[in-house]
Amino acid sequence: MTITIYHNPNCGTSRNTLAMIRQSGEEPEIIEYLKTPPSRERLVELIAAMGGTPRDLLREKGTPYRDLGLGDPKWSDDELIDFMMAHPILINRPIVATPLGTRLCRPSEVVLDILPNPDIGPFTKDDGEVVIDAEGRRVR
Repeated sequence: MTITIYHNPNCGTSRNTLAMIRQSGEEPEIIEYLKTPPSRERLVELIAAMGGTPRDLLREKGTPYRDLGLGDPKWSDDELIDFMMAHPILINRPIVATPLGTRLCRPSEVVLDILPNPDIGPFTKDDGEVVIDAEGRRVR
């Protein structure tokens, strides 16, 4: 079984998502997308698999989003993808692809919806937020 995470190790959400995947018993293919960005074709495939649009995947915080005026609705999907290709930091993360689906895992516990084994036992995020309690119940 192949699970792929488009990961940024400097992002807490991405680190928590990776930890949940590993706690499920899987070792994913890890793609540090800032070092190895997806091809345009792969990015289009990921967006389609998520059932979204390029705008849904744009990251605003800590990116050139505002400087480039990407909030303006004038930009087409193809143009937004061009911006993401030129500035991979604009691609929101983490994106996880499993045999059960592809999702932007924000918040990180979204990954549980697409893991083959979502019963990972108790899990607490880096910041202390409990995702799954000691009894195995998902905390929402």
